[in-house]
Amino acid sequence: MKNSVILVTNNGMGKADEKLQQLLFSKYIELLLQNESLPAALGLYTDGVKLVCEGSPVIEQLRGLESEGVRLIICSTCLAYFDLTEKVRVGIVGGMGDIIEAQMKAEKVITI
Repeated sequence: MKNSVILVTNNGMGKADEKLQQLLFSKYIELLLQNESLPAALGLYTDGVKLVCEGSPVIEQLRGLESEGVRLIICSTCLAYFDLTEKVRVGIVGGMGDIIEAQMKAEKVITI
């Protein structure tokens, strides 16, 4: 999965109650961290940016991914839209261009 990019567009995983979405995402990251082959990057946009901000239940797990070399690319337009720019606690604030660049370099792009 080294040359993969995972796109995160929800405040969790799937289309369900927000708590369930976040619970599923937490489990996903936990299992991903146990994998020997991590993705190159996570691209977070739309509601996905909320996962890297103050109050998110998965910040520590995302820090774990980042410490293992996974780039967390956060859409600055989305942060501004939700007025969350000052609340980012993990990752790199970039733009859609940065997310596209990561996608183009990837062998596989997965949207969750």
